[in-house]
Amino acid sequence: MKSKDADFVERRAAARDAKAALLEKVKAKQNDPAAEARRAERAAIVAAREEREAAKRAEAEKVARENAEREEAEKAAKQAEENKLISRMVEDEAARKAARDERYAARKARKAQR
Repeated sequence: MKSKDADFVERRAAARDAKAALLEKVKAKQNDPAAEARRAERAAIVAAREEREAAKRAEAEKVARENAEREEAEKAAKQAEENKLISRMVEDEAARKAARDERYAARKARKAQR
């Protein structure tokens, strides 16, 4: 019959050996040239992705800037048209007032002749 302490010692030794084996396996994978090649390939993929995303952001900013400029130009054109309409209305009102004043002056002149 085994004692409990012996069982515990064996399990602890087995766990230590298993951890050591895993550590050796990881170290072996890190030093593997194929792993280094895979890491380099992943780094290249990440760099290419970041470059594409930067290009997309730049394009989106360009489009947004062009849209803002176009909207500003449309707004300016609309304001100019609105100002033109207002000035035409003011001119028409001035012409009506001048015609009314002329009629009033003519009526005064007719009354003064009598």
